[in-house]
Amino acid sequence: MSQTFVVHLAREALFMVLLLAGPSMAVALLIGLLISVLQATTQIQDQMLNMVPKIVGMFLTLLLLGSWMLKSVINYTTNLFNQIPNLLH
Repeated sequence: MSQTFVVHLAREALFMVLLLAGPSMAVALLIGLLISVLQATTQIQDQMLNMVPKIVGMFLTLLLLGSWMLKSVINYTTNLFNQIPNLLH
């Protein structure tokens, strides 16, 4: 196993993490920004007002994109298992 192969595997793993976590994190960031603007304009400083919409938004994102995420993880894992014979050289 060469260093380039290990770097390639690490790069693929990091890309998969970013690909899977990106949509949920983007939704949480957008909702947090909107709620922060709402709190700044109305001067309501309740923490639950910030957390509950983020949780609901992330849940809906996972619900809508869950099948795509699962397919991506299955493809990644299949490719990883198919590369096992390359490790034996």
